[in-house]
Amino acid sequence: MSDNGGPRHQADEPTSFVLRPPHPQPRVPHPQNPYAAPAAPGTPAAPPAPPAPATPDPGTGRLIAGRYRLLDKLGHGGMGTVWRAQDETVEREVAVKEPRLPDDLPERERANAFERMRREARAAARLDHPAVVTVHDVAVVDGRPWIVMELVRGRTLGSVLREGTLDAREAARIGLEVLGALEAAHAAGVLHRDVKPDNILLGRHGRIVLTDFGIARIEGDTRLTDTGGFVGSPEYIAPERVLGRRPGPASDLWSLGVVLYAATEGVSPFRRSNTAATLQSVLNAVPAPPSAATGPLAEAISGLLQKDPAHRPDAARVRALLRAAAAPPPPPAPAITQAARSAGDGGGRRSVRLGRRAGLGLGAAAVAAAVAAYLLIARPFAGPLPDGWTTHHEKDVTATIAVPRQYTRSVPEHSRDDEHRVTYTDPSGSIWVSLSVDRKKEDTGHAIADSAAAEMYDDDATYKRSGSYDLDMPSHPQARTRPDGDVTFHGRKAAGNTVTYTTDDTDDPRPREVRILYYKSTDGDMYKLSVAYPGAGDFTARGREVAREALANLDVDEW
Repeated sequence: MSDNGGPRHQADEPTSFVLRPPHPQPRVPHPQNPYAAPAAPGTPAAPPAPPAPATPDPGTGRLIAGRYRLLDKLGHGGMGTVWRAQDETVEREVAVKEPRLPDDLPERERANAFERMRREARAAARLDHPAVVTVHDVAVVDGRPWIVMELVRGRTLGSVLREGTLDAREAARIGLEVLGALEAAHAAGVLHRDVKPDNILLGRHGRIVLTDFGIARIEGDTRLTDTGGFVGSPEYIAPERVLGRRPGPASDLWSLGVVLYAATEGVSPFRRSNTAATLQSVLNAVPAPPSAATGPLAEAISGLLQKDPAHRPDAARVRALLRAAAAPPPPPAPAITQAARSAGDGGGRRSVRLGRRAGLGLGAAAVAAAVAAYLLIARPFAGPLPDGWTTHHEKDVTATIAVPRQYTRSVPEHSRDDEHRVTYTDPSGSIWVSLSVDRKKEDTGHAIADSAAAEMYDDDATYKRSGSYDLDMPSHPQARTRPDGDVTFHGRKAAGNTVTYTTDDTDDPRPREVRILYYKSTDGDMYKLSVAYPGAGDFTARGREVAREALANLDVDEW
């Protein structure tokens, strides 16, 4: 159990989390959220209270079961008080949870509370995982069970989030450890049923611990049944539990999703002013998409908060997403020379032809501003592939392309002999990765430019002359491009471009982005790798991530 950073321990017991300061006015995903109420204009901040003189806690020095000497209180909850204690038999410090219940509590409820404490000990003792607190002993004193646990020095995630929020990488790291504890529990037939920030400890040396299995459900254990409805913290309870349905591992994963949302956004997505309203929001409210969490972490949170447990990702998928979100950022890229952008319209934005008959059926219309370019380099400098990715060697385009494992491969159905192209598309159809090559030996019309940059600008010039894209889509003068300037690939000069536009679907026009790499091989073949994805919304960050990894891990066969 945790030492929650009392005055005697904060100074010399640091934890390893990285905390962002709280926002003056936190973002509120829904109305009626109690966190939304700002102070009245001009209201002065309350002065800090003077420190109270230190006095020994009542009970300090008491010896429990002839072995555990109580030293000081660490914290308290609904059913007990946690003490720091000295195990005088083996001379080590431990955490001891004392059962504390109201004196007027009916005997049946008192018996249930004590049984829950015994259940907490049994559930935790069944698990062998570094992210689960170790239970050493259960000492029965006057018929009341005192749980003796390892002492984890640190703070609860709940106390940390009252001071600020975590960045996405740190939240993902914590989520990975909690997920590991839940996987161990589920494998042992234990549902935690109360995953929340106050039950997650941030210990020393980066250790994360999931605690408080007091309301856990143990498979095959029927000695304790819930009375008076559900148990647990309403804003973290999965919808199926609110509806009285039998919970499963997906219910604990839902709670983890709420924790990750609160850890990064600074507000709980479902908390309201009272329990009934909170439960209604759990059942019916759709949280605003995360803003501080992007990419894989946003995908994990959005997936875990699906109302139907059958639609939530399983633990393996969540682990892959959290690993991607927790991975350190790539090393800073060297500065990209901007000289190649000096010509043109002065703003570095031009129009572009995206290749020969890509057959992707994307209309063009008005667009938003172009995004910043990625540095394009190739393996072996790219490093290992992200989890869930794989490579495919494509003989026709003489290159190896890297894509997420679930992407579907396709090639043009009625291609010409000189058309070499392969495309991989994600299951939703929102993101695609396409690689084409124009062969020097087949270039009888001398259409291939002398360099990658010249090919890129020639595409721009071709569009300006013809007024149409070669993408089986109507032209639109407001589509914008942003050339990347000088880019290297395999140590040779290359070129890159970002195209932004809106589809010409009159019923549902959608913003899109396309990242393109141009590379001319030593044989004179011109390669074009294009990655397209939504230009706004939840999938934009994921699309840019796919573009970055696909561009960085492309490998061209050089002879």
